[in-house]
Amino acid sequence: MHASDPTFPLFPILSLLAVIVSFIPFPWHFRARNIGTCAYMLSTGLFSLVEFINSIIWADNVNNVAPVWCDISAQVIIGAGVGITSSTLAISRQLYNISVLKGQSKTPKEKRIDIIINSIVMLLHIIVQPRRFDIFEEIGCQPATFNTVAAYLLYFIWPILIGLCSFVYSVLTLRNFYIHRVEFTKVASTTSGMSPSRYIRLMLLVFVDMFCNTPIGVFAIIVSARAAVLPFSTLSQAVDFTKVEFITASEWKADPLYHAIVEINRWVPVFCSFVFFGFFGFAEEAKKNYRIVYEKSKKLLGGGDRKMTGSKPLRPSRGN
Repeated sequence: MHASDPTFPLFPILSLLAVIVSFIPFPWHFRARNIGTCAYMLSTGLFSLVEFINSIIWADNVNNVAPVWCDISAQVIIGAGVGITSSTLAISRQLYNISVLKGQSKTPKEKRIDIIINSIVMLLHIIVQPRRFDIFEEIGCQPATFNTVAAYLLYFIWPILIGLCSFVYSVLTLRNFYIHRVEFTKVASTTSGMSPSRYIRLMLLVFVDMFCNTPIGVFAIIVSARAAVLPFSTLSQAVDFTKVEFITASEWKADPLYHAIVEINRWVPVFCSFVFFGFFGFAEEAKKNYRIVYEKSKKLLGGGDRKMTGSKPLRPSRGN
């Protein structure tokens, strides 16, 4: 049934696990007001959830069986895609502030800026959206983008620009970390509540994301630019928001480079989810929270048992 897709059922299984591991550390990061990491988990988790559902529904067909879901999920893919890189930028900016011994987290204004960036990208995509959405066999519904110069300037360029900003912050952070390495531990722990080990894990997360998503953004532009880039003026003639394009697996796999970028794009959120959990799911703060959950569960289950067996057993009468 799924002979053409060697990743089935591996991809649905891993994408579902990616959703789970994305949200396991979320409660304590949310309590600690770690906005950057929370945004990262939400982006990877929602993206992975969409890819999981899509991979099940459209595993072997291109039928438009869930148009409303496609309308919603296409926007989630756009927002979560840029959300991963923008949350990485937020983390790198926070690390930079600590490295210059400010030790401050994001201000409300900076948080609003990140939300505005995600919203702007989704709105800009509408400008270069020629039809309602596309459905890829084995992949599911995806946002449709008109191949024009405007698409590269308004949509495709964002992951690269945000990645470059993260790179600049990361270089400055490493420089400041080296200069202020003696004072760093005291400032990080007392002012920002961040341990040196957590700081290093966040730095590694930024570097992994930066050196993965930025090259992927460049690769996507190269692959798209090989096709005929049409003038923006022709968009008015091509726009039809009632239209849905259906692409079979044999069609999108015919071009090796296009095949590669389609597969890479759907595996990115899964990879990012597991990378994040690898850095933070086994840390000391995570183990502490696991123990708390375990103790509460044990107490809850134990309390239930005591209620059931709480009455004292009747003792046999001595006279018998």
